[in-house]
Order: sequence, then structure tokens, then C-alpha cells
Amino acid sequence: MERPLTEAEFTDTLLGLQKRYWAHHPFHLRLHEGGCEPAELRRWVANRWYYQKCLPQKNAAIVAACPLPEVRREWVGRIVFHDGERDGEGGMQQWLRLAEAVGLSRAEVLDERHVLPGVRFAVDRYLDFCRTKPWIESVAAALTELFSPDHMADRVTAWRTHYGWIEPAGFAYFDRRIPAAREDSSRTLDLVLTHCVSRAEQEAAIRALAFKCDVLWAVLDAVDYAGRS
Repeated sequence: MERPLTEAEFTDTLLGLQKRYWAHHPFHLRLHEGGCEPAELRRWVANRWYYQKCLPQKNAAIVAACPLPEVRREWVGRIVFHDGERDGEGGMQQWLRLAEAVGLSRAEVLDERHVLPGVRFAVDRYLDFCRTKPWIESVAAALTELFSPDHMADRVTAWRTHYGWIEPAGFAYFDRRIPAAREDSSRTLDLVLTHCVSRAEQEAAIRALAFKCDVLWAVLDAVDYAGRS
């Protein structure tokens, strides 16, 4: 039996998966360089909605599977972040405002007419993962939060620089999510380091994060291909 990784080794291995994060996808590189047409941004926003819609559901799956009340009490806040405390609030509503800012109607986003089969398949597989795997593996999959804040900050800067036609109100989701993700990622990593102590548990966590990176990459593959076909 292989020895468990030290905390430093385990952390370095998880952080090493950053190279598989979708920040490096050709579509995101082109998007941040100002090379996307309005139709491409709209396609991205409409398809990313399907992923955003999944987030409170996958967080609810983690809460349902976790036997630890202290973790459940903390994690439930992530559901509220996206769903809001009342109608008209929360991250999902802010994403719909982003959709309007890039020229989409709420109706066409909500009825998912633009959601590509590849995006639907990848996101559904992620949700299924979180509903069927041990709760700590689903938490480990959420460690893409380690990589997302800087990427989102770069996105907002790039969009304001290259896509001046986007209504500024559309950036509210990112303005709120960036600091939240920085805070969440620290706690998520702490949970994984605390509860994945055997080598088998550590390797399962690493596979979970790699899987999540692949899900996000597959989403952009579908969006990028649709724009080129």
C-alpha cells in the first residue's frame, strides 16, 4: 500500500491540475484577447447558463450526502448564493442580467433553446457525479474554485477593454462571485485536506478535480465547435 501524500504533496498535486482548467482553452484565450464576435459571447453566456443552473443542485447533493452538520450548515450558503434568499436575488438572477447585457432575452436563456448537446451532456454528467459519489469527492471537484477568481477577474478586465457594447450592469455576477470564490476555495481545500487522509482518498480527490476540469473543458469544446461549424 502506498503511503499517503504529505499535505504539501497533496496540495501541490491538486494545484498542478490548474493546467487542465478551462482558462487555457483556445476559446477563452480568444475571448480574453477580444477576438470573439457578439454572437460567440451570446452563445457562451447562454450555454454557461446551463452550468450555472446546475450549481445549486450539485451543492444540494453535497449537503444531502454529507453526514457532518457543521459542513452542511456551511455548505448550504452556497445554495443560497446562487438561488438567492428570495425571488429576484442570487447568482442565477445576476447571470440572467448578464444575458440581457449581451443581447439575449431571459426567455431564450430560460427555455434553453441555445444549449448545445455537448454542453448538456457534460453538465448533466457533473451533476450525476455529485449525486452519486461520496460527498468529499464532490467537494474536491469544486476545487476549480482555486483557479477561478483570477480567471474571472481577467475576464471582466478583458470584456470592459474589448467589448464596450456590453452593458456594465452585466458584470454584477463576477463582481460578487470573485471575492466569494476566493473565500470559498480556502475552505474547500481545507475540507479536502482534512477528510482525504489515506492515499486512496487522496487519489479519489485528485481524480474528482481532474474530472471537473474535463467537464468544463468539454463545455467550451462544444461552444467553440458550434461557432466554427
